[in-house]
Amino acid sequence: MSAPSKSAHPLHEEQWAAIRSHLQEELGDAAFRSWLKPLALRRIEDGEALVAAPTRFLRDWVSARYAARIAELWSAMNPDVRAVTIDVVAMDGVAPAPSAPNDGDAPTAAASSGPAIGEKTAGRGSYLRLRAVEENIDDLSSPLNPRFGFSEFVVGKPNEFAHAAARRVAEADKVPFNPLYLYGGVGLGKTHLMHAMARHIRERDPNRRVLYLSAEKFMYHFVRAVRYKDTMAFKEQFRSADVLMIDDVQFICGKDSTQEEFFHTFNVLIDHNRQVVISGDRSPSDLDAMEERLRSRLGWGLVADIHATTYELRLGILLTKIEAIGDVDVPRDVLEFLARRITSNIRELEMALNRVTAHATLVGREIDLEMAQEVLRDVLRASERRITIEEIQRRVAEHYNIKLSEMSSERRARAVARPRQVAMFLSKQLTSRSLPEIGRKFGGRDHTTVMHAVRKIEELRQSDAAIAEDVELLKRTLKS
Repeated sequence: MSAPSKSAHPLHEEQWAAIRSHLQEELGDAAFRSWLKPLALRRIEDGEALVAAPTRFLRDWVSARYAARIAELWSAMNPDVRAVTIDVVAMDGVAPAPSAPNDGDAPTAAASSGPAIGEKTAGRGSYLRLRAVEENIDDLSSPLNPRFGFSEFVVGKPNEFAHAAARRVAEADKVPFNPLYLYGGVGLGKTHLMHAMARHIRERDPNRRVLYLSAEKFMYHFVRAVRYKDTMAFKEQFRSADVLMIDDVQFICGKDSTQEEFFHTFNVLIDHNRQVVISGDRSPSDLDAMEERLRSRLGWGLVADIHATTYELRLGILLTKIEAIGDVDVPRDVLEFLARRITSNIRELEMALNRVTAHATLVGREIDLEMAQEVLRDVLRASERRITIEEIQRRVAEHYNIKLSEMSSERRARAVARPRQVAMFLSKQLTSRSLPEIGRKFGGRDHTTVMHAVRKIEELRQSDAAIAEDVELLKRTLKS
C-alpha cells in the first residue's frame, strides 16, 4: 500500500488504513489495486480529509465513483470528518506530472525547459510518462466506419443470430451477457457488427465510454506502455472503459505478455459489470495458441458465429448496395452472376460490384454480363482455385480422424457416414463436378445418394452448431 503522508496524524493514519481495508473487502482485490491502492492520506484539516492521487486521471475516476463512499465510511468512523477531497498532490517529494503535450510528442511550454518528471527522451521529441493517462478514450479508440451501421447490415440465415446478439448488446441498459464473442471467416461481417454496436451505444448514451480497437492496437499500446514504464496509465485507460471492444483477438495468440495483460483487463471489466465484446476468426475453443484460462473466459458469455454466406444473402447484399449507390443501373442477371460466382466473402463481393460500376461510369459502357465477365476476369479466375474431391476427402478424413479409405467404404456407422456426407456436401459446394461424378469418387455411389447427403448437411447446418462449425472450418481450410 502507498505510504501515508508524514503530516497525517497517527490516529488518522490508522483510520485511513481501516477504511482502505474495508474498501478492499467491499470492492475486491482487482478494483482496489487498480483505483484505490495508489491513494495516500495527506492530512485532515477543518473537518476535511485531503487524499492524494498520483495522476489527474486517477483523481477524476475516484472522485466520480468512490469519493462518496470514502466520505461515508470516514464519517461513520470519525464524525469530525465531514468531507473528502481527492486531488493530485506532490507525494514523497515528487511533483505531479505536467499536462499532456498538445501536439504529437512535443512537450508543452510548461515542460519545455527540460525533461519533465517521468519523461523519457527518445531521439526526436520526447514521450511523457503519463501522456496516455491524459488521452481521451475517443482518441485511443479506432475510428468507426460511418457505413457500418445496423441499417446497412443485410441479415440472412448465416448471420441472423450474431446480428440479434449484437443488437441486444447495443440497445440494452444493463449488460445482457458478458462477454459477447463473435466469430467467423474473413469478410463475413464481424467488423461491421462491431462498428454498428459501438456507434449505436455512443448515439444512445454519449456519456458511456466505448473503447473499440483491434487486438493488434491493444498489443501496440501495451508494448509502448512497457517500454516507457507506463503500465499504470495503460491499465487506467483500458479499465476505465464502460464498453471494451476488441476485434480480431486471434492476433494475440502466442503473445504471452499481451495475453496476461488482456486477461487481467478482461477480469476487471467483467467484475465491474462492464460490457466486453470480442471478435475472432475461430471459436474460443479453437484458439490453440491462446492460454487455456483466457479461452475459457472468452466462452463465458454468449458465443455467436457467422457462417459462410448463402446465395440468397449475397444477392440481398448486392441489391442493398445498388440501392445505396442509386445512380447506376445494374441488370438483375449480372447481380445473380456475381452472387453465384464470388462466394469467398462479402468484402470481395462488394469490391467486384464496385469495380463493375466504376468501369461503367468512367468508360461510359453499359453494364451487361459480358462486360462484367471481362472486367472481373482476374477476380473470377482467383475464385476458381482448383479444389479437388480428393483434397476434400483427405481434409475431412483428417478433421474427423477417420481413415481416408472410409470415404469409399460401405460402412454406414454414423462416425463414418456423417463425415462422408460432409465431404459430399463440400464437393458439391466447392467443385464444378456433377452429382454422378461426385458419386463415383465416393465408391461408385448413385447421384441420389449425393443429393441426400447435400440436403442432410444443409439441414444440420441450421440445427446443429457443431456440424455448422465443422463445415465452415473445413471450407476456410480448403480455400486458404
